[in-house]
Amino acid sequence: MAQKRSALGRGLGALISEAETTNTSKSVRTPAEKVVREIKDSPGVTEIELSKIEANPFQPRTNFDQEALEELMASIREIGIVQPITLREVTPDRYQIIAGERRFRASQLIGKMKIPAYVRKANDQDMLEMALVENIQRQDLDAIEIALSYQRLMDECELTQELLSERVGKKRSTVTNYLRLLKLPVEIQLGIRKQLLSMGHARAIIGVEDVIKQLDIFAKIIKEGLSVRQTEEIVRNISAGKGIVTPKKTSELSSELLDIKKVLGDKISASVDFKQSKKGSGKMIISYKDKKQLDQILKFFN
Repeated sequence: MAQKRSALGRGLGALISEAETTNTSKSVRTPAEKVVREIKDSPGVTEIELSKIEANPFQPRTNFDQEALEELMASIREIGIVQPITLREVTPDRYQIIAGERRFRASQLIGKMKIPAYVRKANDQDMLEMALVENIQRQDLDAIEIALSYQRLMDECELTQELLSERVGKKRSTVTNYLRLLKLPVEIQLGIRKQLLSMGHARAIIGVEDVIKQLDIFAKIIKEGLSVRQTEEIVRNISAGKGIVTPKKTSELSSELLDIKKVLGDKISASVDFKQSKKGSGKMIISYKDKKQLDQILKFFN
């Protein structure tokens, strides 16, 4: 009893320290290496040869960022696979990926022979649903990829929008807004995928029925850097029969802020803007198009 009280009185730190000392083997591992080792030894995790694995034919994601893939390769080289991929067995010696294609690709590129995996039973509908939901939850898809995935799930699994919203855990209105993007011209859909305009811009453009006018608004957004609010005002003007007119900014920046905007924008090679209230408070907004440009901006400030 005295021993038990003594152990409790020493605190959590002492107990953890003691546990680590007790479990220490001859080969000392870093915390990350211990995690990877524990994953490989976990129940249900199997080491599968990469040569026996093929990509998921129902994979909704079509773009894999090369820079992010290279970072993942470096991580796997350093500590290994931290999260097993999920597979389904197609034949006794062949597997298809349900989730984890980036980890699979990265492992292939660095020459690994095997990868830790969970093996599940799944039919084609399960494969499509699991791949879609896994990607959406990780927020790896762009808006058009999500919309195409929703449409495919509805078509192939014969789901209504209401059932689809339940499956993916999204409001029905959210599902509807994504599906409406597929009614836009291909040029605008491509612009969304390239992040030339946001989903907010696209939702505003959908309010115009004329395809030619939709493309004109799209070109204006790109050329003049229109905000979502300005785009919405253009759409309202078109509905009122006023044509495509660029709305005036509700508040003008002072000459001092305009100078700062130009000088700083040139220095960091990025778009800089200011939002200022009548009382003088406000915020500075720096926009970037990708991670590479963000790193350049941070490097400048550092």
